Amino acid sequence: MYSFAQRDDTKVVDEPLYGHYLLVTGIKHPGRKEIMAEVNCDGKFVMDDLSKMNDSDGKKVLFLKQMTKHLVEIEHDFLPKFKNILLIRDPKDMLPSFAVNIPKPNLADTGLDLQWKLYKSLKSLGNKPIVVDAKELLMNPENILKQLCTHLNLEFVDSMLSWPAEPRKEDGIWAKYWYQSLHKSTGFQSYQAKSNFPVELKQVLSECMPYYEKLLSKAIQANQEKV
Repeated sequence: MYSFAQRDDTKVVDEPLYGHYLLVTGIKHPGRKEIMAEVNCDGKFVMDDLSKMNDSDGKKVLFLKQMTKHLVEIEHDFLPKFKNILLIRDPKDMLPSFAVNIPKPNLADTGLDLQWKLYKSLKSLGNKPIVVDAKELLMNPENILKQLCTHLNLEFVDSMLSWPAEPRKEDGIWAKYWYQSLHKSTGFQSYQAKSNFPVELKQVLSECMPYYEKLLSKAIQANQEKV
């Protein structure tokens, strides 16, 4: 999200369905009441409104950062109207980080099963979703971003590789709960594998890995000539 927010031609919207997700699931997340009071929780209205945006604020590109798990109890008919990027992360790296804010995360919390379902559905509609693996992105951000821009019919710009170490106006109000490390970053940090995987997360890890491995087999790789 921060990478695309660096583009002069792009308007970024941070997790437009977060309020909808909190409302329909009743799940307890940090800042739940504050978030629901601040954002529109009518998911259908939100996505219908965003789908109509054209040349918003004089910018020709609309980038929506969505969480797959937010796409619950809502029709997915808006997805084929967009070019879809599925960002995945190895559950061995993701789950320990996720558990810091969400104790005892489950498969549904990760969204990996829905990501695989969405990939197959979009592919069948000819939408050609692109899969980006976080490790591959961190190991060679310029190469992966260039391939991604080619897929999106956009020109790659060097500004996508770095950003100021500070909050952004595009941040959702939940940023104070989730983006502390991001606000200290100035670009894509070097990949570092997690060590000492928590024993209590091994069951959910075993549930996540089959979906991750399927998606990983579809992901673009650094130095790959064609998307």
